[in-house]
Amino acid sequence: MTEQLLPIGPADIDAAARVLAPFAVRTPLLSFPVLNERVGAKVFLKPEMLQRTGSFKFRGAFNKVFSIPQDKRAGGVVAFSSGNHAQGVAAAAKILDMHATIVMPADAPLSKRERTKSYGADVVLYDRYNDDREAISRDIAEKRGATLVRPYDDPFVIAGQGTAGREIAEDMATLGLSPDIVVAPASGGGLIAGVATAVKARYPLAEIVVAEPEAFDDHGISLTAGHREPHGPAGRTICDALMALIPGEMTFAINSKLLARGVTASDKEVGAAVSFAYHELKLVVEPGGAVGLAALLAGRLDVAGKNVVIVLSGGNVDADLFAELVA
Repeated sequence: MTEQLLPIGPADIDAAARVLAPFAVRTPLLSFPVLNERVGAKVFLKPEMLQRTGSFKFRGAFNKVFSIPQDKRAGGVVAFSSGNHAQGVAAAAKILDMHATIVMPADAPLSKRERTKSYGADVVLYDRYNDDREAISRDIAEKRGATLVRPYDDPFVIAGQGTAGREIAEDMATLGLSPDIVVAPASGGGLIAGVATAVKARYPLAEIVVAEPEAFDDHGISLTAGHREPHGPAGRTICDALMALIPGEMTFAINSKLLARGVTASDKEVGAAVSFAYHELKLVVEPGGAVGLAALLAGRLDVAGKNVVIVLSGGNVDADLFAELVA
């Protein structure tokens, strides 16, 4: 498969960057001696919890909502999400003066549900273990004449997420360094697909690694199998943002070509990473956003002497859970 046949390319990410420039935060790369010394590598963290709405999801959501033609905007937008995509879509719709309806699991963190409502969106709850969130969302969209904004299987969404990777590539170039390993988490795979597209365009030798919760490693399983495979009946994880059953079709078309491998971290290791980020780095990271850092700290990556970039994808953590993890 050539780049031309992939769902997006670097030019799409460049276009998304132009759209996002007046609205999104250009998050920095952060490096901490305490982390570098612990793992024996030069580590750079991409803190997407500093992004608008507290996660990378604003990037893709805004790029997609902005792409909707003016004559189609009156019906508003509908999205389904456990929280971060929900907030990104709701915020994008508010900026562009559009109505948003978000279908969210009833067990999503209360903080994410309330923040979504704070952007003016209507929230419709569903049972994530028994209901079909996509069917619910399609039904609402059809009745209202709204545009369905998918969380990952959409070229505008993937390109928007890819702007995080574009910034990584630009900032590493400014530092005069080449990234040896770039790690990002995945649920449906939009972030890692966009990051991989942008980074590999500038640094073709960089290894792109997907990080997932233990037993929710459908991307790792799929990369090994060479085709999309679901993870098993894994139950629950504190990484509520990373519970998609199977990689997206569009995202896996990219990830199967550009990713080197997958790594996992247990809930205990993720909790330790959240605590480390808070106590040692003074960063608030949600569990799903910390899974790459967790894999690094747990020794799942061969990083000795290398330049490593870890995407911390969000910071929208439930206050009670966060207090428990950092205690």
